[in-house]
Amino acid sequence: MIIKNKAIVEDDWTVLRLSGDDTPQRVVVAPGRVIVPLDVWLAQRDTLKHRADLGVWLASSDRPEALQEDVDKLPVIAIDFPKFADGRGYSIAYILRERLDYKGELRAIGEVLRDQLFYMQRVGFDAFAPRADKDLNEVLKGLNDFSESYQASSDQKLPLFRRAERGMR
Repeated sequence: MIIKNKAIVEDDWTVLRLSGDDTPQRVVVAPGRVIVPLDVWLAQRDTLKHRADLGVWLASSDRPEALQEDVDKLPVIAIDFPKFADGRGYSIAYILRERLDYKGELRAIGEVLRDQLFYMQRVGFDAFAPRADKDLNEVLKGLNDFSESYQASSDQKLPLFRRAERGMR
């Protein structure tokens, strides 16, 4: 189960993580809906690009521009948060949405906690795979922690001072 578009839904995607002996060139990508690491996508792109059931996940150290030619073909792009304090995934999401114009599902995976969801949503995430030890109903509440945001971002193009009506004195 994951949170997608502000609801708890079944997750029919599998995230492929390389194990000790796997290499991006040699790992076998199983049939079905699989989200592969960027390194696997880049190493096997010519073979994998024809599959409509494939997504790509980026590590926090990956450059989203590596997917520039493929963003319109990928149904899901996931960004891995290796630990709570690593915020690089927010920038990656923003670049994918705003600079690369990615329109598909943008999913947060890894160390995804309730406290982060509101801010992740602001930069373009629309799907979240929280840690397995977290109650999804509680985590879902994190999307509504605040009723208003001051700054402009992916989810709100105008800052609050441009949206607020003010009486003239």
